[in-house]
Amino acid sequence: MNNRDGNSTQQMEEKRPKPVFFWNNTDVMKWLKRHCGEYYDLYYQQFVEHEITGRSLVRISDVTLQRMGISDAQHRDDICRIIYKLKLKSEILEMKDLEKKVYNAATYE
Repeated sequence: MNNRDGNSTQQMEEKRPKPVFFWNNTDVMKWLKRHCGEYYDLYYQQFVEHEITGRSLVRISDVTLQRMGISDAQHRDDICRIIYKLKLKSEILEMKDLEKKVYNAATYE
């Protein structure tokens, strides 16, 4: 099945990034550099030392960041906000996948 851009659904699924839940520390570091660039040089070492993976990233809170050694409250707020955006985006993709599975199951019954 092709979408309006001429790409098949399978091609679209192959282009989808790895789910956050499966990110390793290297993936988290790439994300941190891209989305929290202004804090990357200040805090990348904390994320490495604590071996933050995608699974742990989406569960990070202000308290967690403080325990990791990020003492500036504004920096923690900013990082938390960016993490919450990532978590929301990830959950939306999961919901779409579930809806697609339900639709496909109902179509083939």
